[in-house]
Amino acid sequence: MTRHSDARPRVLIVDDQPANIRVMAEVLQGEYELFFATTGAKALEIVGANDIELVLLDVVMPDMDGFEVCSRLKADERTARIPVIFVTAREETHDETRGFEAGAVDYIIKPIVPPIVRARVRTHLELKRARDLLEKMASIDGLTGIANRRQLDTYLAQEWKRAAGSSSPMSIAIVDVDHFKQFNDTHGHAKGDECLREIAQALRNVARRGSDLAARYGGEEFAIVLPDTPGDAMAQLLGSLLETVRGVCPATVSVGAVTLIPAPGADPSSALEAADRLLYEVKRGGRNHALHADLMRGSRQRIDSAAVAGELV
Repeated sequence: MTRHSDARPRVLIVDDQPANIRVMAEVLQGEYELFFATTGAKALEIVGANDIELVLLDVVMPDMDGFEVCSRLKADERTARIPVIFVTAREETHDETRGFEAGAVDYIIKPIVPPIVRARVRTHLELKRARDLLEKMASIDGLTGIANRRQLDTYLAQEWKRAAGSSSPMSIAIVDVDHFKQFNDTHGHAKGDECLREIAQALRNVARRGSDLAARYGGEEFAIVLPDTPGDAMAQLLGSLLETVRGVCPATVSVGAVTLIPAPGADPSSALEAADRLLYEVKRGGRNHALHADLMRGSRQRIDSAAVAGELV
């Protein structure tokens, strides 16, 4: 979920006693967008449905205790980076130790001291945002501003596993800038860099859903990963991509693309290799078009820049 940078941080308060929730809410009101849960199950549901940035978690609860809730959050890739602060009356050393072992970042003993709670919440949110920024910088290509190869590999593996588990279609394409060395030699490296940025923006315009990923694959090659995208939709997107590139950049591109349902246990690199083989065919066939293989239907299609749909080949 994408949020505006000026939005208030979202904090979830979890306690089986409504009176305790009210106290915490009074301490934090005004600075944060607050969510509340009185059970562990409800807490997990809220975290799964909202962009929660920090959890204040009681230990003793009727359905599942705070240690289990924290462990479940940390075991899920989607929620593992959310800081959890235990707020509890249990002050034994072994309880505090167990909390940190479960993945908590802090441990506050009740009755709470409001200035301490506010300070610790603020500190851990600042630390989280700093970590998020560093992680984002490490996964972005410096020239084009889109995902780099590291993020591509991570995301493809993640979505491949998800699609295999749900038998969902996914589409993958590799995009190569035609005659890029010649373009650089003719127009200079500054113009070449500008061309790469323009093509990256064209990819962003096509891979626009929150679940889509456009990445720089290496050099003048790019890749897009489109979860839940069947063959017909991919063909339309490839046509749009070729048209968009033609409108914003003096260079042309060649594209190899596949649509498939990942087989459980298969390696996602096999899909990239299949797209790369198709790209090689495009280069041998004159460049400036796409070749798309729908492995679900057993068909292949050529798509030209002048048309959204091409002929079956």
